[in-house]
Order: sequence, then C-alpha cells, then structure tokens
Amino acid sequence: MKQARLNRLFGPSGRCLDVAVDHGMFDEPSFLPGIEDMGAAVRTLAAAAPDAIQLSAGMAPLLQAIPGRQRPALVLRTDVANVYGKALPRDLWSRLAGDPVADGLRLDAACVVVNLLQLPDQPDLHGQCVKNIGKLRAECERWGMPLMVEPLVMKANSAAGGYMVDGDFEKIRALVRQAAELGADVIKADPTDDLARYGEIVQAAGRPVLVRGGGKVPEDEILRRTAQVLAQGASGIVYGRNIIQHPRPDHMTRALMALLHAKASPEEALRVLRG
Repeated sequence: MKQARLNRLFGPSGRCLDVAVDHGMFDEPSFLPGIEDMGAAVRTLAAAAPDAIQLSAGMAPLLQAIPGRQRPALVLRTDVANVYGKALPRDLWSRLAGDPVADGLRLDAACVVVNLLQLPDQPDLHGQCVKNIGKLRAECERWGMPLMVEPLVMKANSAAGGYMVDGDFEKIRALVRQAAELGADVIKADPTDDLARYGEIVQAAGRPVLVRGGGKVPEDEILRRTAQVLAQGASGIVYGRNIIQHPRPDHMTRALMALLHAKASPEEALRVLRG
C-alpha cells in the first residue's frame, strides 16, 4: 500500500507539486494572509490541479469532500510546534496531534508529514522531533503509510528577528541525512544558499527530495529557483506562501506544474503565469 500511495503523490513523471496550506496549525498570525477563507482557498487550488495539497486533519475534509476522481492527493500535517513567532516562548515544543496515521487512513491521505526542527541551542526541541519521527515511522510501517520528514534548520530569533531558515549547506545536508536515517520515505528540505550544490543534498537523502519555498519572493525568482533545484535532481517542491499569497494562486500553480511536468523553462512558465 505504501507504493500505491507514493504513486498517487508523484504520478507518472516522478515529480510532485505539493501546495502547503497547513499554516494555521502553528498559531502565527503572519502565516494566515491568503488562507483566511480555507474553503475558498482549497477549492481554488484543487481546480488548478496540483499533485497534492498539504493540510491539517481539521481542514483535510475540505479537500476530500470535492467530488470526482481527479482531485489532488492529500498530504496530512501531523505535528504542531510553537517556534514560528518573532519572540520565542520560554518552553519550546513540537508535538504530534491526535492519532496521526489513523487520521491519515481515515482521511485517505497519500502521505503524512512531520518536522525535524533544529534551532540554535535547543537540543531538547530537536530530541522531541526525533522521538515524534520514531513513533510515527513505526505506525507508518505498520499500515503502509508513506512518511515525509521536514528537516528545518533555523537561525537564532535574536539574529533573524523571528522565523528565518538557515541556508547553510552543511547544516542542511547533515539534517537531511538524519531524516533519511530515521526512516523518511520522502524529504521536504529547504533550498541552500548555494543552489549549485543542491545535487549533493539530493545525494545525501537517497530518496525523493521536495524543496520548500520558504518566505514569499518575487514570482520570477521562485520560477528560476524551482528550475534550478529540479535540474539538480530534486523530485519536486512544497510551496505555500509563494502560491497562496500570490494574486492568482491558480495561475501560479499551473506555472509551477508546467515547470515540473511539461519541462517548461522559467520564461515559458512565466508566460503561463501571466497568461
């Protein structure tokens, strides 16, 4: 069953566009623009036909209630953390929500996703994530559910002024490898500052790597970056704010799908976006 679910996620091209719309799980107001009306957001994205949409258990029924056989696959967010605000709370945590694999089976998910967080001087938080992954992996193996792990290296809040990813190549490569060693079937990883070396991240993973979008950037930049990581061997992308906060999220979705599946150039994808 695991391979059947992975086939739903990746399809014949072996690539995947997963649109992340699970931001409301993290209790951070700055994550909500573009998804205030989740029903409308999910319907708009589903009509644009990405490979998958990433949602929480509370919002997944909005996708799965859409009739027909062609709706995107569900990637189910399984954990919640309190590390995304401009000021970190006294106690940091990352916890599995509910009964994640049972929720995934009930909601007909193609995959479940969990964080592997690495913040400066926060080893207990990292340990919680390792424990979460171990528990989740055992259940995933038992029930044939693919496990996506999201290694996330973050800068110190004092230096970055809030949530900011660290694009350091060596840190990302080491954490990606740890995610693979912990049993990830798919890895959702940040782009590195030096994208020319991203092939080494893919090599370290040894399994499909989907590249995160991170914060919102200009549309031509996100298209160029996407083409660059695909050329380095990435199997796809997981973008949230670069799609849902775009004035036309449906057009951005179709442009990115053209890059992934029709092998469009960034310039051709930009014409799809603006057309």
